[in-house]
Amino acid sequence: MRTRRLVLTAAAVTVIAAAATACGPENSDTAAPAAGGPAATAAPTAGAPAGAPAPAAPTGAAPAGAAPTKSAPPKSPAGSGAASAPAGDKSGYGQVCGANDLDLGAKTETQAGGYILISAKAKSGITCTLPAGHPVIAFGSGGIEATPVEHTAGEQITLSGAKTVYAGIMAKTTKGNQAVQYTDVIIGIGNPDPNPVSVPVGTTPVDKPAVTNWHTLPKDAVPIA
Repeated sequence: MRTRRLVLTAAAVTVIAAAATACGPENSDTAAPAAGGPAATAAPTAGAPAGAPAPAAPTGAAPAGAAPTKSAPPKSPAGSGAASAPAGDKSGYGQVCGANDLDLGAKTETQAGGYILISAKAKSGITCTLPAGHPVIAFGSGGIEATPVEHTAGEQITLSGAKTVYAGIMAKTTKGNQAVQYTDVIIGIGNPDPNPVSVPVGTTPVDKPAVTNWHTLPKDAVPIA
């Protein structure tokens, strides 16, 4: 009997061991990722089918947060007809003469009872036009102004280089001794001239002066009141 119990006990131990082996933990189909392994796949884009790969970034796209590059402005094509800068300063050419554009002179003549002959020519490098009519002539700070001798205006005259024009001044057109003595005559072009010029004429009695138009010949500038 004792022998039979030992056999049964041994058999029972064998059965229990087999059962324990059969009931051990099952192997999982999904193994845990090893440390340092590849990162998990990114979530698919919204609206994409499940399992579809994420779209690749477009080639040449600026990185996120980068400032946009400004385009350079287009250059004007050569010969487009755009106006170019002037080649040089042309001031002083073709303008209306002012007294400060002219070299002015004065001398006393004895013809017709005595008068002052004014001469004028353009300064070097200047071409200008004298307006038709007579120069603006005045004496003294009080501005005793000469009246015209001629009743017509004449013509415009262009001055350049050595070309010279003349005007005659009758400083005293009255009789008697009521004249005032002056030593300079003030000459302007146009009325008023912003830059009149004072020209010495020597001691000259002045009373109700008169002046001719500009003339290209001195003989035509003799004032006959």
